[in-house]
Amino acid sequence: MKNMTKIIMVATLAVGTLAAGCQTTNLPAPVSQPITAETLQAHHWQLVDAKRRNGDQVTQLFFDPAKPLTLNFMNDNGRDYVAFMNTCNNMGAGYSVVNGEVTIKNAMSTLMACPEPQASFDTATLATVQGKYNLSKNAKKVTILTIKNDDQVAYFKAVSK
Repeated sequence: MKNMTKIIMVATLAVGTLAAGCQTTNLPAPVSQPITAETLQAHHWQLVDAKRRNGDQVTQLFFDPAKPLTLNFMNDNGRDYVAFMNTCNNMGAGYSVVNGEVTIKNAMSTLMACPEPQASFDTATLATVQGKYNLSKNAKKVTILTIKNDDQVAYFKAVSK
């Protein structure tokens, strides 16, 4: 009788494991897209969320919901450039895309004495755009640009230019 109980328990566990595995295969996987300068330049990228490694929101980036951080990638006379929109100072940087890897370089900014919280917004912007870039589509088929570094992860949605 003990052996029969063990067999039934093992069979139940096996069926439960198979059922759980079948359920997870029905979930849509994020669809990753290759990153190119053309893909980045096709949209504005509006910040929708940014979290620190501990899960806390990067509050400096959300002080004015009406003016979210927006990235505008462009090509100006053969030079790839990104403007950081809605910052207190005029800010931007050169960038390159090599084998799908985005590198932000030579960040520039005007030097206005911005009051708080705008000054912290500008500082947080420069920290947010440095990292590993990834493009994917969410469940609603919206293209999402994710930037992840050692300190945080930020999500930007594609917005028509």
